[in-house]
Amino acid sequence: MRSIVGGSIVGVKLILSNMEIKEKFGLKVKVLREEKGFSIEQLANISNVDRNYISDIEKGKRNVSIEIIEKIILALDTGFKDFFSDNNF
Repeated sequence: MRSIVGGSIVGVKLILSNMEIKEKFGLKVKVLREEKGFSIEQLANISNVDRNYISDIEKGKRNVSIEIIEKIILALDTGFKDFFSDNNF
């Protein structure tokens, strides 16, 4: 997540503090998806969530249910604790 603002942790925290929870969640999904080397289409196939829905999640446009959160977190091969424990979330 450091690359968001040229490596500045202070800058990242400032940006994140001004974001809505939907935007923070979407950004976290996007970062983890990209770290895994998945396209949106690949994540959609693995998670069984529509690709347009995932795209909207990453843009912070969706209010995501706990069932969809679980599908995405499992598809990204992480756990709830790890996903939500990051100080940048």
